[in-house]
Amino acid sequence: MTPDLPRQAEPPDEPSRRTEDRRHVIRRRSLTLLIIVLLIGVPAGYLVISANQSRNSGKDKEAKYSATGLTEGWPSKLQRRLYQVPVPHPANQVAYYETNNWKTSRLYVQFQTTHEGLDTFLADIGMRRDDLKEGDITIGARDRAVTGWKFSGEGSRPGAYYGLVHKQENPAPTLDVVVNTGNPTYPMVYVVSRTVP
Repeated sequence: MTPDLPRQAEPPDEPSRRTEDRRHVIRRRSLTLLIIVLLIGVPAGYLVISANQSRNSGKDKEAKYSATGLTEGWPSKLQRRLYQVPVPHPANQVAYYETNNWKTSRLYVQFQTTHEGLDTFLADIGMRRDDLKEGDITIGARDRAVTGWKFSGEGSRPGAYYGLVHKQENPAPTLDVVVNTGNPTYPMVYVVSRTVP
């Protein structure tokens, strides 16, 4: 038989441990539960809010890009450069619409400008006013249906129409241009720029 080892006495400067009363146990467990809920709940709530914002952003973009018809305002500089549609200054009644698919991308642009602005636009695309042919509606029925443009007959703006097609080698876009001179001071210009990606 082995003798019992002597027990070491507790140090005199350390207070003795007391057993926890029920109220203290409940408070400690409640505090632990609260910390766990905050550590899990706050990030989870943040993820839910972020997911909803992301989904709503996607819906906004979908609505923007699935819209049909012209949007009032200037196309972006990038769009104007890619599709080679230099809208001159001054210009008003500017509107545009872009469509893209695997086969062809199109930018539809309309604007009203001065005669000097028209000459500048034509020069920027490598054409002259002499290239416009009277009565030549170069924008096809399909493109007119997309934008709602009407060039002859009922519902169209009065005035003489002039048109041209500026064909370029791929990947440069082909431009179909129609000019309405119903307003003798400010001609209205309609452009369809199409490119094969």
